[in-house]
Amino acid sequence: MRVGVDLGPLRTSPAFRRLYIARFFSGVGNQLTYVVTAYQLRLLTHSVLAVGSLGLVEVIPIVVFGLYGGVLADHLDRRVMAVATEVALGLLSVSLLVNTLWHPHAWVLYAVDALVVSAGSLQTPSVAAMRQLLVRHDEQRSAATLGAIRDTTATLVAPAIGGLIAVLAGPGWAYLVTVVAFTVSVPLLASLPQPPRGGGGSAVAASLRTGLRYTHSRPDLIGTYVVDLLAMAWAYPVVMLPFVAATFPHQPDALALLYLGLPLGSLLATLSAAWTRHVHRYGRAIVVAAVVWGGGITLFGFSRSLTMDLVGLTIAGGADAMSGIFRTTMWNESIPPDVRGRLAGVELISYALGPTTGQLRSGWMAAWWSLRLSLGLGGIGAAGSVAGVAVALPRLWSFDARTDENVAAVARQRAAA
Repeated sequence: MRVGVDLGPLRTSPAFRRLYIARFFSGVGNQLTYVVTAYQLRLLTHSVLAVGSLGLVEVIPIVVFGLYGGVLADHLDRRVMAVATEVALGLLSVSLLVNTLWHPHAWVLYAVDALVVSAGSLQTPSVAAMRQLLVRHDEQRSAATLGAIRDTTATLVAPAIGGLIAVLAGPGWAYLVTVVAFTVSVPLLASLPQPPRGGGGSAVAASLRTGLRYTHSRPDLIGTYVVDLLAMAWAYPVVMLPFVAATFPHQPDALALLYLGLPLGSLLATLSAAWTRHVHRYGRAIVVAAVVWGGGITLFGFSRSLTMDLVGLTIAGGADAMSGIFRTTMWNESIPPDVRGRLAGVELISYALGPTTGQLRSGWMAAWWSLRLSLGLGGIGAAGSVAGVAVALPRLWSFDARTDENVAAVARQRAAA
């Protein structure tokens, strides 16, 4: 509590505790895969365009399997969905290891990346829907903060370790660590209690339409999706970090340090998140955080020193964590459990398609102009477009959890259940 972290959900819900640990190891595995794949592709191609084009193979799987995974989360056993897709992610890590040890091919990296994104997109809505029901309604904000700390720690540990292992020992050893991480997460997910199913009892197409109609009825929710999508599409720098590190040839630890920047900022922000308990206008907090994210990336992009690069990334990481806490809290407090899976599929598109589009934009712009100009202009574009969303969607800006009728309705539903 001295650092502003409420551990209540971990104490009161053993199932949430197991899910929390499982998602940490899964996050380590996913982050290692993402980081090492980009690094290995740079070694094979030496092209910013080739690395940035990783996003090209991710767009369709995110949209298709994100929406379909949301429908399945409200139709099928969410625990089975989580375990099956986790096993698939582990097997895909094995395939990356085999490709590296046998004879690495760039096309294998693209193919496996598309499959990893497909499995993750199918899994995420089921996990999000389970998490909502494993935590009391009045502890959703604390659970969101704890989730941000967990994800940040995984993002802090995995890229730093993965970057060092990949540079010093080779990508194969990093992929081996990934396989071990998924070996730990699978049995933890399998040990979770069987959750209740959602309200998707109709045909898949009709169920999806129901979820999309609910989304359309909530301009405030649409605002959270659009803000995150624009912020990341304009200013997602991670895939370009190996190329930024290459501009500091006399600092062999530059890549690992750059990978630390965003998660370090996130960790510092979440560990001092006590002030968020007094914020009830979630929409305004989300918009402000996204604008600050753009400012941090702008500083990083136009910097010419490793120190200022880290400062910009740290600012951006802290802002991203705050945005994530308020978005997750708003979703879990105001979306009914019977459509939570389908809405989680829509959410996935917003926060996964943004980085995918962002790495495409940054890679292509860097190929045509310059690396630093691509990153800096992206930060400016993110801040400006997000400010425009706040004007265009006043329901997002005015959202207040204390008076919102959807929050009150979900609280009554959870209490009755």
